[in-house]
Amino acid sequence: MARIRLSVDKMQQELSSFGLKKASSLLPELITEAERKQSTYGQFLRELLDKEIEARNNKRHHRNMTAAHFPPNPKPLEAFELDELEAGITKNQINSLKELTWIAANQNLFFMGPPGLGKTMLAVGLGLKAIDAGYSVCYERMVNLVDILDNAPYQKIPKYRLAKLKKSQVIIIDEIGYTPITKEEANRFFSFISELYERSSLIFTTNKRIDEWAEVMGDPVLTAALLDRILENALCFSLRGESYRLKDKTLPKEEKEPVRE
Repeated sequence: MARIRLSVDKMQQELSSFGLKKASSLLPELITEAERKQSTYGQFLRELLDKEIEARNNKRHHRNMTAAHFPPNPKPLEAFELDELEAGITKNQINSLKELTWIAANQNLFFMGPPGLGKTMLAVGLGLKAIDAGYSVCYERMVNLVDILDNAPYQKIPKYRLAKLKKSQVIIIDEIGYTPITKEEANRFFSFISELYERSSLIFTTNKRIDEWAEVMGDPVLTAALLDRILENALCFSLRGESYRLKDKTLPKEEKEPVRE
């Protein structure tokens, strides 16, 4: 029995040395289970490998969720209430986007429309689907991305975040157009997008029409070049409807002063 124990200990050490930590920790338990079930060697090995693969997938999923920097309490795509929209995207289109073929094709996605229609929810929901499928995803609001691009040459944290963004397979840039940017910031944004051109899939949410982007960027020529790159291989959805934040809410009535006789 001592010899068997030493043999198992040695196998655990060897599995750990190859980075198979989960397989190493579960080895004694799985040996006991295999003996009880009278499993074949192939069945035992399959179970051992499945546990290791599952642990690695869970670890990668957790790492990718942390790196994504999603807004607090991100909602799955299934929570999106399509019936609340008047137009802009259909159930079939959402189901097609769920298949994530646009990532393999390096396609970009545009969700346009007024505030409160669920543009961010759609973008983040697709980001969650992508992470579940094993893709790396990063989310940034435009105002934060501009700050990262401004400070990356001088500060460690923005530099690290920018490197993460550039390595991601899916990048979500939220709320473009809510705050105007300077010409220098627009140039840095253009350079960033150009680096990712046909290498990553970008998801944009914006409250501006495409023909209004020049106002945000402050440079019509640069804006035209930017849009030429990101619209060449893009799917665009212009959402219309009533803001879910304002629905069923009424403004307080003004109190009238009593008439003095």
